[in-house]
Amino acid sequence: MTLIDEPHAFDDLARDVPDDLNPFQAFGELLRQQPQVTIVKLAGLARGGGAEFVAAADMAFAAEGHAGLAQCEALMGITPGGGATPYLSRRMTRGRALEVILGSELIDATTAERYGWINRALPAAEFDGFVDRLARNIAALPEGVIAAAKKAVPLADLGDGYRREHDAWASLFQRPAAEKLIRGGLKAGAQTRDGERNLEGLLRALEI
Repeated sequence: MTLIDEPHAFDDLARDVPDDLNPFQAFGELLRQQPQVTIVKLAGLARGGGAEFVAAADMAFAAEGHAGLAQCEALMGITPGGGATPYLSRRMTRGRALEVILGSELIDATTAERYGWINRALPAAEFDGFVDRLARNIAALPEGVIAAAKKAVPLADLGDGYRREHDAWASLFQRPAAEKLIRGGLKAGAQTRDGERNLEGLLRALEI
């Protein structure tokens, strides 16, 4: 959000990222390209870039009654810019991806599982044990199995999706509505602990 006041804050990072990616997309792509299996355990709320991080991992599991995901950028007058649009369009139907992006609601773990955003929603009492057991079982596999499996289940080429996403995000970021909403969100405390707990409500209360 502070890019609205510091548009060049990420210039140094941008010099080191691959062509046709912005720094946020490059971070997700770095995670996606890891040779290890990446597993997210979500027991809290992940919005915006945090939700994109979850979607970039190989697997994600969420605790029922505790976890939530949201892409709430539309409430700031912009679209996601860190990989959400290509990630979600491959994890769920187009209609559900648009619901997540344009509806800008916090999605609970059970719904996220049903939509395909995560692997599984698990009861909180079983959450840690299940994910830890899975990770240990994977780690105990014979050498070469993980690499072979990741090669056999190839990553989608998201190049075109990244370019379309960045163009949409960058074009909206320059508009007066986005500037007013983002500044208003910061003034209302969107970057504070209390503000983030009710981010969608805080942003919806702003006047364009």
